[in-house]
Amino acid sequence: MTKEDLRIVFMGTPEFAVETLKALTDNGYNVVAVVTQPDKPVGRHGSVLQPSAVKQFAQDHSLPVLQPEKMKDPVFVEQLRGYGANLQVVVAFRMLPEVVWAMPAYGTFNVHAALLPQYRGAAPINWAVINGETTTGVTTFFLDHDIDTGRIIEQRTFDIPDDADVEYVYDGLMHLGAEICLSTLEKIVEADGHPESKEQDSLATGEDAMLLKKAPKIFKETCEIKWGMTAKQVHDFVRGLSPVPGAWTTLCDQEGHATVMKIFHTTKTGKRVEGGSEGRLVADKRHLYIACADELLQVDVVQMAGKKRMDAQAFLNGMKNLDKYVCR
Repeated sequence: MTKEDLRIVFMGTPEFAVETLKALTDNGYNVVAVVTQPDKPVGRHGSVLQPSAVKQFAQDHSLPVLQPEKMKDPVFVEQLRGYGANLQVVVAFRMLPEVVWAMPAYGTFNVHAALLPQYRGAAPINWAVINGETTTGVTTFFLDHDIDTGRIIEQRTFDIPDDADVEYVYDGLMHLGAEICLSTLEKIVEADGHPESKEQDSLATGEDAMLLKKAPKIFKETCEIKWGMTAKQVHDFVRGLSPVPGAWTTLCDQEGHATVMKIFHTTKTGKRVEGGSEGRLVADKRHLYIACADELLQVDVVQMAGKKRMDAQAFLNGMKNLDKYVCR
């Protein structure tokens, strides 16, 4: 088999997926169609429809685009079948029904931003950073009936520096994902459509399944900082949500007034604090600190509700009687 024998349908939505789609087109693979989410309403009244990053790339490169509301829609299924694809590649898309993932002769493989079976789910990059991992990676695997459980084709690792935020890891895995996709396609070509693959680690089933770390979708309430955590845990939590969607806390004064404050960057200090002072604000002439369960955590970049981001110095310049405030 040669790569020209492959007829590929690509499925993806965000910028993360564009890098892989670009790699396919740049390397001469025959992408016969692209499937992505429907255009998203934006603006104050939702009157403007915003196409996904994948759709924009596909249109710029004259690739046919399908945008089903429901993946089991018979009309969509027949449209998809009409492209005669023998392989589907999925990156940062939604769960597929069997009628879709089982359609191509060579199956459907996914590029997942984690080292499976760890971090199955919708937000693996965020949760790897939140949990203080020093290493993550990408995995290609064949889709099956359950989410992120299929046979692994290939894996590659990626180091996470102690001060890296999600944006850094996202960018690194985005490029690594494109590389591993090309490598996986080469294996598929060399094996005439049936590359070697292996069942996921024994941790995936049985009593040891409780040791698996999950990567559920991130919601607003997920992003609230709990100051009863250690300084390292809060530091990892902040960088695991920075720059988007952003970790937040509620800043309260003695009169009961409260406002939301997002925190985008912190620095560990090693400065010990007494128990019971969690959420207390401390400052010197240049630095802002918030007490965690064990140490003071230096807060470097914040954003008050309705205002622009600012560094700690600008925040302190606009605050009076800092000892009247506490984060809850």
